Amino acid sequence: MDKLTLKLSLRVNSTIIRDNTSMRYAIIADIHSNLPALQAVLFDIEKYGVDEIVCAGDVVGYGPFPNECIEIVEKTVAHTVMGNHDCAILDTTELKYFNTYAREAIEWTLQVLIPKSVQFLSSLGMIKILQDFTLVHSSPSSPGEWLYIFSLTEARKNFEHFRTPICFIGHSHIPTIFCHRNERCWVVRNTDIAIEPDTRYIINVGSVGQPRDADPRASYGIYNTETQNFTLHRVPYDIQTTQTKMAEMGLPTYLIKRLSYGR
Repeated sequence: MDKLTLKLSLRVNSTIIRDNTSMRYAIIADIHSNLPALQAVLFDIEKYGVDEIVCAGDVVGYGPFPNECIEIVEKTVAHTVMGNHDCAILDTTELKYFNTYAREAIEWTLQVLIPKSVQFLSSLGMIKILQDFTLVHSSPSSPGEWLYIFSLTEARKNFEHFRTPICFIGHSHIPTIFCHRNERCWVVRNTDIAIEPDTRYIINVGSVGQPRDADPRASYGIYNTETQNFTLHRVPYDIQTTQTKMAEMGLPTYLIKRLSYGR
């Protein structure tokens, strides 16, 4: 599949799903083939009576359990969008944008993925709109360019590119809540916020499989459409099991060590 065909396919696969049913969503992102982290998060989610789980992309990359994670996501996650590591599996020309460690992990992943896993990744769209939120991996302004939203300046530009009250993202692996009201843009550091009717939000739910905010615990969020509340959750998991498997598979030492520090 060439790059143009891939981009067109992703655009066609974008989905709008809207209804007025009160829902409790768990939002996960950046699993990165980390099975113990994914299992720990799903176990934690069970405690909160969630109606649906959605995923903001990057099921694969970095970690040692790509097929296992894809199988679980396909069975348990209602809606998943494509991340840049998922995309690189389908279009290896994307690898030129990856650093050495990420590229090595993708090249290893390409060797071990089974056809069913590749088929699942190829079915993913770039962006979904569900009820009152948008789901995209990197940014609503340029979903296929994999731009990061780190700063208020970057967030402000992106608020112009979606119409729902909330946009859930991943990509940076750093949990962040950007708020916008009356041309003012700011960051909220709280992990539990009320969604105000006159405010719009870009919410990064952090990473399940490779956190980078100096907290090695897996990260995900829960959004309740009835109470209009969002809560960020952190979950400890068996990091050593993932690291041992990564070493067995010959994945880069740097990727193995960073899991211990959440960097």
